Amino acid sequence: MNRKQKNKLAIIISIIIILSIAIGLVLYALKQNINLFYTPTQLVNTKVSPNQNVRLGGYVEKHSVHYDASGESVSFIVSDQFHSLPVSYHGVLPSLFREGQGVVMTGKLNSQNQFNASEVLAKHDEKYMPPVLAKELNKQSEKKS
Repeated sequence: MNRKQKNKLAIIISIIIILSIAIGLVLYALKQNINLFYTPTQLVNTKVSPNQNVRLGGYVEKHSVHYDASGESVSFIVSDQFHSLPVSYHGVLPSLFREGQGVVMTGKLNSQNQFNASEVLAKHDEKYMPPVLAKELNKQSEKKS
């Protein structure tokens, strides 16, 4: 190998090392920001400290939603069909929140295995379509018929 080839090889190896380090750092940073949630089964089987904030996701069980007299606090049960966890929340619920609907909550699990939510997000299924768009599509399909 002559001197030119050695220099080219050194440059190529240097670029590969620098790119590898950069990709590694980006992947490490992304891993820190991923915000996944536990299902009730995973949360029951995982040792979570009482002061640790976690995200819990599942479906609100039918006939489990109970509001207090003031209407500011609500309790309900979240399930993943294998395990259920009681949840308490103080605040305004999202408009998509209802029984049988998917929810993702941020909060803490207390020593009695009750989840105290500080934030509740309602999920819609993949079949969701805004009412305005649904009406427009129905009108268009009626015109074609």
